[in-house]
Formats: sequence, C-alpha cells, structure tokens
Amino acid sequence: MLELLYGSGLRVAELCDLDVGHLDLGRMTVTVTGKGSKQRQVLIHERCADVVEAWLHGPRQALAHEASPPVPSSTTGGEPAGPEGRAAHPGPPITGPHPPHALRHSFATHLLDGGADLRVVQELLGHASLQTTQVYTHVSKERLLTVYAGTHPRA
Repeated sequence: MLELLYGSGLRVAELCDLDVGHLDLGRMTVTVTGKGSKQRQVLIHERCADVVEAWLHGPRQALAHEASPPVPSSTTGGEPAGPEGRAAHPGPPITGPHPPHALRHSFATHLLDGGADLRVVQELLGHASLQTTQVYTHVSKERLLTVYAGTHPRA
C-alpha cells in the first residue's frame, strides 16, 4: 500500500477503492476513480509493479476470502482497509499531518524537484485545477534556491 501511495501519488480513498481489475501491471498503470467520480490512468514504476505483484500473489492471496476482493486488504481478513486505516491501526486516532497524504505530497514534490512540468504533475494527481497543484511548488522553489545558492558562482 505504501509503495502504491508514494509510487503513484494516489489519494487514500482511491487506494481503498482499488480492485484487482483496476491494475494493469504489464502496462504499469492503475485505473482510479478520483474526486467527482472522474476516472484516470495513473502510471506506476517497475519496482512498484513488482511489489504489487508480490503482494497479490503472496500475503493478499492468503487473506482473500472472495474471488476478487479489493486490493488493500486489512490484516484481519479480506475486507478493504478504510481511509482511516482502522483495520491496521485500532488505537487512538492519528493526529497531525495524515501520513498517507505526506506520501502523496512527497510524490508531487519529488517529481517537481526532478524537473517535471507542473501540468504533468496536475494530471498525475488528478487535480481539476492547476492552482491546486501549485501548493507543491513552494517546496521545489526552496530546493531551487538552495541549489542555485550552492552552485551559481555569483550567488
């Protein structure tokens, strides 16, 4: 689950709604239904596809009680893990920044730091508005200033 969240930038709700039929590991894509019931194709990298493949044929298969339960199963059986992670975390609620969203944030920030176009990141995240995606640029600008200051001869 963590590899899919970071490797694809999925929202937690998108991950929880995944079915095996939504995965095309050969093409390294996942079809998700995002906000506003909009479907989009999300790219995953080879390592992510390998990890998902191992999960499907290992632990998930041992937990599955149905022909095709959702991909992210809880540790208590074949039921899907909800966005709050209650199946895996029965204790008190987690406070502060939601850890899964931090993985989505890292996904976007690392793409931008690596030179990805803002509109590409917008599409990958499933944002309707470019302004929503721009919240991730402030971290990249900080990195840009650090690199500039450390490498430009007159900085």
